[in-house]
Amino acid sequence: MVAKYKGLDVENVILQNHDVDARIRMVGMNSVPILEKEDGSFMPESLDIAHYFDTLSDTPILPSSNDEEMSKWLNDSSFYNRRLVYPRTIELDLPEFESKEAIAWFRQNKEAMINMSFEEALQKTEEWKAGFEQMLDNIDFIQLPSENNNHINWDDVNLFPLLRNATMIKGLNIPNRVASYIDEVANVCKLDLYYDRAV
Repeated sequence: MVAKYKGLDVENVILQNHDVDARIRMVGMNSVPILEKEDGSFMPESLDIAHYFDTLSDTPILPSSNDEEMSKWLNDSSFYNRRLVYPRTIELDLPEFESKEAIAWFRQNKEAMINMSFEEALQKTEEWKAGFEQMLDNIDFIQLPSENNNHINWDDVNLFPLLRNATMIKGLNIPNRVASYIDEVANVCKLDLYYDRAV
């Protein structure tokens, strides 16, 4: 997201989701994304990478203005978001899930996290959607890029990836302002959404 927003020339190398050994070799822990810098060193942690990218071009990422509200919303919405998104993630033909082993590893770990099978989670889709839609109605602190000279801020770096993933949920009712926010950030950051393959 940040690399594309800033127009940086970054090569994407896709690791299969179960390839823990490769991640540990690079950064000593099971974590993605990982940035390999030009000097051959590796950097883990998405926000650390985003802040590093922020030093590499003049395109500004504006300061966060709603840290506390953002943190609370992300925490409160995670219950519904995980149960809706995790089972759908492996249905979208994403490159990190090209092997059966990658899908099995993801399923095992995420099912343990939500304490139910993906099949059980999908059966309760309407229940989870109702809760998540209520959470979406409560995002009254977002600022659209068009309100900031088509720049993003650090709130967006935290929020947009979650809302982008929400576009994989078929039939999710997204309030107009939130839908506009998703479209605008995706456009500014040159990212595709998942509406066309929602499950």
